[in-house]
Amino acid sequence: MTVRTPLSALALVSPVQLMVGGIIFLPAIYVFWLSLNQSSFGQAMSFVGFANYAKVLGDPYFWRALLNTVIVVVVVVHVELLLGLLMALFFASGVPFRPILLAIVLAPYAVSEVSAVVMWRYLFEPDVGMMSQMLAWFGLPPIEWAVKPSHGLFMVSLLSIWLHLPFSFIIIYAARLSVPGELYEAGAIDGATGWTAFRRITLPLLMPALLIAALFRYIFAFRLFSEVWLMTGGGPARTTEVLAVYLYLEAFRYNAFGSAAATGWLLVLASLLLALFYLRGLYREMFAKHA
Repeated sequence: MTVRTPLSALALVSPVQLMVGGIIFLPAIYVFWLSLNQSSFGQAMSFVGFANYAKVLGDPYFWRALLNTVIVVVVVVHVELLLGLLMALFFASGVPFRPILLAIVLAPYAVSEVSAVVMWRYLFEPDVGMMSQMLAWFGLPPIEWAVKPSHGLFMVSLLSIWLHLPFSFIIIYAARLSVPGELYEAGAIDGATGWTAFRRITLPLLMPALLIAALFRYIFAFRLFSEVWLMTGGGPARTTEVLAVYLYLEAFRYNAFGSAAATGWLLVLASLLLALFYLRGLYREMFAKHA
């Protein structure tokens, strides 16, 4: 038996569909068309096919930016998920002064990225920064994020985790609060230890929330730009570039709009491939059981 959708229902959802199409799909189609053309300021577009993609894929700076992006994204997302899970379990255990601690934990999400970068640049300034002096007090060398690429990527990752950890935490914490307490009582009656209850009750029930948080953070982290651009500018010698910075330079420093558009589509494809594992896991956890 085929169920037909009423015309009134289609009329109600059509404005949203038109808005989504106008805001997302039409610009995406235009960017794809732009990626097939050679274009710059004051120059008419000329069709070159997939030459821009070949140019970008043949650029060693692109592959370095892609590698930096994957490293930063993988580290940031998984560390955020781990810390968010630990914090959610800590808060759900009945910690005192919970409202005050929640306000402290969520505070970084209210800080603008520009303000955060300025603050962190000052705190980790190698000579006079408070954090650098603290590292020196413990006998550790300073983080030379302005001259060493590995230190620069570490600083960018640390800053991104600090800024966006509240997002992952609040999703996981909300899911933890929705777990019925009767399940833990039943597990305790059956002799389950704390670790067994975590493996058999908490983690399976939190898995959909973990996958959703991971998926959103992959999407957001792959667009990483402000932290890198304001912290290191992609330097030294373009060694800390990520894909979004590479795209920006192609478009607004080298005025190669076709190459920038091709980079944008490659960025979308790379992020989708990296998130494919989580999309499949999310489907199995939330939809496959009810299919």
